[in-house]
Amino acid sequence: MLDKLKEIEQNARKALHQISDVDELNDFKVKLLGRKGEITLLLRGLKELSAEQRAEVGKVANQLKGDLENLITSRAEEIKQRELDLRLAKEAIDVTLPGQPILSGGKHPLSLVLEEMIDIFTGMGFAVAEGPEVETDYYNFEALNIPKNHPARDMQDSFYISEEVLLRTHTSPVQVRTMEKLAPQVPVKIIVPGRVYRKDDDATHSPMFNQIEGLLIDRNVTFANLKGTLMLFAQRIFGEDVRVRYRPSFFPFTEPSAEMDVSCVMCKGSGCRVCSNTGWLEVLGGGMVHPRVLEHGGYNPEEVTGFAFGIGIERITMLKYGINDLRLFFGNDKRFLKQF
Repeated sequence: MLDKLKEIEQNARKALHQISDVDELNDFKVKLLGRKGEITLLLRGLKELSAEQRAEVGKVANQLKGDLENLITSRAEEIKQRELDLRLAKEAIDVTLPGQPILSGGKHPLSLVLEEMIDIFTGMGFAVAEGPEVETDYYNFEALNIPKNHPARDMQDSFYISEEVLLRTHTSPVQVRTMEKLAPQVPVKIIVPGRVYRKDDDATHSPMFNQIEGLLIDRNVTFANLKGTLMLFAQRIFGEDVRVRYRPSFFPFTEPSAEMDVSCVMCKGSGCRVCSNTGWLEVLGGGMVHPRVLEHGGYNPEEVTGFAFGIGIERITMLKYGINDLRLFFGNDKRFLKQF
């Protein structure tokens, strides 16, 4: 049996030098040292030997197993290293070649315009405020002078979570929330950028869009202050030569209310398809804060007045960059986005 073990060792050493593949080496290891390998099958005959012979053969067999394990491991490392050297020789790296540039992303056009608008209003002294996108019916409607069953709610059909909780339809609820925190302190001078939600979906409307709200409350605030603020905003965002006009309108939370138009940024007011040949484009709405809204916020309308306005960021972005379909903002088309 000792002679047989020695013969197995000699044959194994010869075979190892001829193996050049890792898979072939694994098969060889199983054939030699596995549960049905040569050495295992040979050692099943130990029971026929005397106790002294079993001890001697067992010792030699264990030593042989350890030696062969080491040889196989060493041979595996040699094969792997040789394969790596061959691959590197074929895939040589030329360190003198210029490296591949790391492509960086850019800001979304809505983000660019929003940041510009925030810079304009903070430059006028407005602070930035925020509020929840999931809002209660009270703050979204009732505190803004839109009671239940009021016809004005039809224009802001939203996504209701329950009868009293919904996704906000405008950023105006932050007006009342801010007034509640600060009353009776004046002045209150904030802008409120954020996402809002309504059941609209076409080329000019989206179920989710962005607004920026403005609110100023102080003593002796007049409509002239609102006009001056919005005129300055229009000149900063569209250019110094832009003209503005105001048309009477209706918003439940302001009185009087108006919509502001700017001279068409495409035709400079001469009339074109974009402005329906009128020379004017609607950009925002606003007015003097309704006395009931002031009361809900904790202010006395006999002592203070204020103005508020709301601007659609998508609307301003479309006019600023000449974009004709609102859905392009949310389509994730790189051909569109990389232009900005």
